[in-house]
Amino acid sequence: MDNESTYSGYSYKSSHSRSSRRQGERFLFFILCLVTNVLHSRSISDTDLFLQDDNWGETTTVVTGTSVDSISNEDLTQLSKDSGDSSALECRRYISPALGVILGFVSLITPLAFLALPQLLWRDSLDPCGTPCEGLYISLAFKLLILLISTWALFLRPPRAALPRFFVFRCLLLALVFLFVASYWLFYGVRVLEPRETDYRGIVGYAASLVDALLFIQYLALVLLEVRHLQPAFSLKVVRSTDGVSRFYNVGHLSIQRAAAWVLDQYYSDFPVYNPALLNLPKSILTKKMSAFKVYNLGEDNSTNNSTGQSRAMIAAAARRRDNSHNEYYYEEAEVERKVRKRKARLVVAVEEAFTHIKRHQQEDAVTSSPKHPREVMDPREAAQAIFAPMARAMQKYLRATRQQTYHSMESIINHLQFCITHNMTPKAFLERYLVPGPTLQYLDSNRGRQWTLVSEEPVTASLRQGHVFSLRRLDLSLIVTVTPLPFLHIAEEFIDPKSHKFVMKLQSETSV
Repeated sequence: MDNESTYSGYSYKSSHSRSSRRQGERFLFFILCLVTNVLHSRSISDTDLFLQDDNWGETTTVVTGTSVDSISNEDLTQLSKDSGDSSALECRRYISPALGVILGFVSLITPLAFLALPQLLWRDSLDPCGTPCEGLYISLAFKLLILLISTWALFLRPPRAALPRFFVFRCLLLALVFLFVASYWLFYGVRVLEPRETDYRGIVGYAASLVDALLFIQYLALVLLEVRHLQPAFSLKVVRSTDGVSRFYNVGHLSIQRAAAWVLDQYYSDFPVYNPALLNLPKSILTKKMSAFKVYNLGEDNSTNNSTGQSRAMIAAAARRRDNSHNEYYYEEAEVERKVRKRKARLVVAVEEAFTHIKRHQQEDAVTSSPKHPREVMDPREAAQAIFAPMARAMQKYLRATRQQTYHSMESIINHLQFCITHNMTPKAFLERYLVPGPTLQYLDSNRGRQWTLVSEEPVTASLRQGHVFSLRRLDLSLIVTVTPLPFLHIAEEFIDPKSHKFVMKLQSETSV
């Protein structure tokens, strides 16, 4: 009896603990689902460009229901880690410019402070300076003005990219400026402020020497930051991993991270847009089921070989069908090209006819127009919407055939048509965007395509060398960069005497001359 009561008590406690644990797990799951839905709703705006409907809003449907997404503790940990990394990256992005601005401001104010402090603290005991100090004042003012303008032109520029590491040369220059200014302040405090120096002409010369030193440091910054990498020293081969498109670029002495930023600038302007839909094989080949046969001998050992022969014939036929898949791919590609040419011709004709229905309104047209049939005057937006209707179907079919429908929405086409009408562009100029694939920058969205990850076996602050390979990765593609040094050229000289250019006619028996 005691054992039964003890067992029942234990079972009651265990069942109660299990039920409370399940309720806690359900509550935690509910909270995590809410977090997932919020994150999912924020990420929808990033994928709108690649999830557009081909019918441009004609089949828009709203689907509601419960979420099936889930999130784990590891996902939350990774999410917090990513947010921490992004915040650290943002802080690092603004630390270097902020330090540069503060240090530059202190450097420009320091010479003026050297001149103002003696005048404020012991003005009556200073020796008269006269004309030499006035000349130094003018020289100092112009040097400071030149230093201010050159600093603005060289350093106060918006950064083109957020690099993963600090720029070594820029940090070296900032450290050099800090050491110069700190050394001058230390010497000024020991030799001028503490003994209250009365030779004001020497103080002015001391401030002018600091400005000269700052000008030389700025010249050094110009050489290191802007001139050093101008001479080509390496050839970079950039290959896109998805479709194999490659380009070659010549660069100078750069670090890996600066070379990566330079390559991305060239990528957006030189590489054609990456269209993942063009990489797929035709559906007739992808969906074709390859037959595979396995033969079992279910009969007696002394049975006839008729069934075995038939099985072998079927296997041979299946192998021949597999070998002929390249022929199907060839004819499928030819059919696609024929369809594209046909739809391109229809689009060109439709656009030419649509452009003939409008013309630019002139002032004298209002006088010559008939009162019975007045002409409606439209702005560029209304005119674009009016002539878009006749060409819309041909445009949509052509974009589907060339798999460009994800990059051109109806609104973007109307905006481009409005732009062409406003600037009196021809139909061929309007069609150039759709008939010729443009660079990646033309299709760059504000929310996508700007986050890259630099992957390198060497430190990203190291200079380029022979054989270096690094990659720039994105969610859907990566750029593989191979570094090759430019060869050293041996150019010899050979002198040719101008008088040696003499010729004779070779006469043969069958020559008509």
